[in-house]
Amino acid sequence: MAHRFVISQDSPVLYITVVTKDRLPVFRKDEIKEVLCGAIDEARKSAGFLLFGYVVMIDHLHVLTSRPSTASDVLRVLKGLTARRVIDHLKEENHLISLEKLAHQERERNYRYSLWQTEKNVLPIFSEGMFMEKLNYIHLNPVRAGLAERAIDYRWSSARIWQGCPLEDEPLSIDKGLIHWRRRR
Repeated sequence: MAHRFVISQDSPVLYITVVTKDRLPVFRKDEIKEVLCGAIDEARKSAGFLLFGYVVMIDHLHVLTSRPSTASDVLRVLKGLTARRVIDHLKEENHLISLEKLAHQERERNYRYSLWQTEKNVLPIFSEGMFMEKLNYIHLNPVRAGLAERAIDYRWSSARIWQGCPLEDEPLSIDKGLIHWRRRR
């Protein structure tokens, strides 16, 4: 079992927002969201980060993770693996119009598509209070966007797990139980 995680200056949580290229609504369909969730899980195993919370919206993703090495490493693996899996899925399913929208001039490494915008939107979180603020923000994102009436009704987030009513087939598991709270919850 992994060690308990303490939110602090020495072990910050990363609040990461990743936005699709040109804010394209890539994640409208559940099958694409499933591919993305599988890729997030693969990325966290590959990079060794813990996942504490997430929400998948139609054109962006928010995650709360640990930082096992550098924030850049976490972001590089997260964006790289998710982009590769989603673009491969679009190719396999022959979604040519979607691929055309993600296309750009071929670059050095011979890649022709970009899923994510290039900016780095990573905020280190050092306190439990700020952690809970960001967690509540991401869980309420689908409600504010009109995608669900209540946060727990939206399938593509960790809200149900945090509320203690997970589905049997959650899209992603999270590492909530590994957080060592200094304040009583």
